[in-house]
Amino acid sequence: KSTILNLIARLYDTDSGEVLIDGKNIKDLNLDDVRQNIGFVPQEAFLFSDTIKNNIKFGDNNASEATIEQAAKNAYIHHNIIDFNEGYNTYVGERGVTLSGGQKQRISIARALIKDPKILILDEATSLLDQRAAKHLENSLAAVLAGRTVIAIAHRLQTAFDADLIAVIEDGQISEWGSHNDLMAANGAYAKLWRSWRDES
Repeated sequence: KSTILNLIARLYDTDSGEVLIDGKNIKDLNLDDVRQNIGFVPQEAFLFSDTIKNNIKFGDNNASEATIEQAAKNAYIHHNIIDFNEGYNTYVGERGVTLSGGQKQRISIARALIKDPKILILDEATSLLDQRAAKHLENSLAAVLAGRTVIAIAHRLQTAFDADLIAVIEDGQISEWGSHNDLMAANGAYAKLWRSWRDES
């Protein structure tokens, strides 16, 4: 997965094959333009030793208070922030040590959203949320993600369920590719994982 993410962000180029964005080879596009249009939320959210507001605003230093608050609402973290004594001016400490893992992940999502990227990459971005919080976040994001390309790397199968295309990666290779219904019909690795997850839920 790291290789795929690095190729999309063009942290390095392919030795063979192509990475296409809207049918254009990424190598033919301006590097700054590519990265400006990509929002990335890593699995381990990194927060600066600063206020919550400035951590979110890092995605766009010109963002207004209203824009910051809306990004937090879309990331389903606004209600937590306003419960803190200092609200958005709460100082989070080095790497956000005063926050829970799920809160840090959602602040990191708000930071990516405020950039208004055309491509949003979520690398296990909700792995520290319980199912209830993850569902609330999914509902909050539904409208704001419309019209964007979202690449979600997830082990939680419910995250993949609504995707237009699902790629199953095994041993560094894409072993299956298609919609949820396609992969269930193929009765391969994805279908087995889905049935196992459903039986445990």
